[in-house]
Amino acid sequence: MQLRTVILDIHPDGSMSVTIDGAPHPPPEDGSWSRASFPQIIDHASDDRAVPVRVEVHEADGTSFTELLPARPPRRPVATESASKRKKEKPAPPALIEVTGDGFVPGEDVACCLIVSHTDAAPDGTARALLDPAQVTGADEVVLLGRISGTVVTRSLR
Repeated sequence: MQLRTVILDIHPDGSMSVTIDGAPHPPPEDGSWSRASFPQIIDHASDDRAVPVRVEVHEADGTSFTELLPARPPRRPVATESASKRKKEKPAPPALIEVTGDGFVPGEDVACCLIVSHTDAAPDGTARALLDPAQVTGADEVVLLGRISGTVVTRSLR
């Protein structure tokens, strides 16, 4: 796989000239190349990232920089399965840990400490957080902290 070279010469007006492996690459018929065209140019020069590309950008003020963009690894074909097999292998919904407390100002932001999430207090001042057990591995307690009321509720996870 051969490395391709893209040279982008930026002009003072923001337009640019493009060459790919030394050959001029003309802009689309409806305009000129601009910085917003970078992805389109790189995708074209790299055959949609199948080929590595060296990009040189020469700015109008005389500065320049170079970037090497590797090719993406080839994608593995997706194995086709029957619809009945896919339905049988549907993952179970995640088990959640519910933590509740009261004494909060209705609607206030309530932090769940280990801080893995936030919740809002209900109109009656209660708060409820649903936690993924994977987020609280090794933790024994969770703290609900009212951001306005300062209410602190500690609950055991055991």
